[in-house]
Amino acid sequence: MKILVANLGSTSFKYRLFDMDSETQLARGGIDRIGSPESSCSVQIGDWKEEVTAQVPDHAVAVRKCLSQLTDPENGCLKDAAEVSAIGFKAVHGGRVSGVQRVTDDVLSAMAEMNDVAPAHNPPYIAAMRLLSEQLPEIPLVAAFETGFHQTIPDRLRYYAIPKQWSDEFQIKKWGFHGASHRYIATRSAEILGRDDLRVISCHLGGSSSLCAIRNRQSTASTMGMSPQTGLPQNNRVGDFDAYALPLLMEKTGKSLTEVLADLGNQGGLLGLSSGLSGDMRDLEEAAAQGNPDAKLALDMYTSEVRRYLGGMLVELGGADAIVFTGGIGENGKELRKEICANLQELGIELDEAKNDSAKGEASIHSANSKTQLWVIPTNEEIIVARQSKQLLEST
Repeated sequence: MKILVANLGSTSFKYRLFDMDSETQLARGGIDRIGSPESSCSVQIGDWKEEVTAQVPDHAVAVRKCLSQLTDPENGCLKDAAEVSAIGFKAVHGGRVSGVQRVTDDVLSAMAEMNDVAPAHNPPYIAAMRLLSEQLPEIPLVAAFETGFHQTIPDRLRYYAIPKQWSDEFQIKKWGFHGASHRYIATRSAEILGRDDLRVISCHLGGSSSLCAIRNRQSTASTMGMSPQTGLPQNNRVGDFDAYALPLLMEKTGKSLTEVLADLGNQGGLLGLSSGLSGDMRDLEEAAAQGNPDAKLALDMYTSEVRRYLGGMLVELGGADAIVFTGGIGENGKELRKEICANLQELGIELDEAKNDSAKGEASIHSANSKTQLWVIPTNEEIIVARQSKQLLEST
């Protein structure tokens, strides 16, 4: 069985192709600037790479173009496009629909109901999925929702302190996101440490960040709530924010609620706190080293928020067997990892600075005296979506 895992943007289509018999990656590629006069179409199969330009008006044409590259007579890895058993999507938010689902009209409707909650993610996925369903009906489409991994979170950590009727009728609950990444960390950490009964805190730190408390390979708490805009500050999204500030901002700025929310979702986070300097951690670290106070404030605030949530998850789990850093920042931010773990020896957490500085790929970074193991584990969300897609196809 071969599964194509898609990552969609409003004008982009990126993918990885897996042979699920051996769980090996056969190819990767994508198309940028869909709908423009010229689109960049790239593919890599083994050592062979190709990048061409073509006119790609929509996502259906993008998929056909990718399939034509994958079936290239000389360098392709497929004899026929029919070898693709399904296209799997790392879908974000379906509200009343979660887990792993065949894409149907009802699934798309459920996603549309949450457009206001996930405005950057749901609309382009819905549009592309609907188009692909119509124009490529021979290929099953599978949506693996990020919220699915967090369905095991208990109600006491899922509800907001609002009238319960609102939660039950309007889907206003703490759903949690980055499910594919946290599921991979739960699975991989159990493999590395040889135990299924681990207490793990997965720190997915990147342009979008969240922490997840994992017990027995199941999610028990997440920093993200009803929307991907909540929890930790993101690169350009606000994170946790007092709702009672909204009417004040509307009054003072003269902006509508929609405009204020757009600012919080696009001009907030690290970008906003650094006075518009950058939402990229690397830029902020460079600027802070040169004495920029706003860059330092953004870094310090981000680190403090990670530590605050980390402490809460340690209490929820009653300690941790392992803390895992993943995501672009988690995997590469050695200074950030050092700051997050600073002065936690009394909690049984002790970083080995030499190991931390030299960590590449999967690596342990805890000292010999640390009661809690510290790891860097690169995530692999695509293989999780491929596994879930395969499991769904085999069960139906």
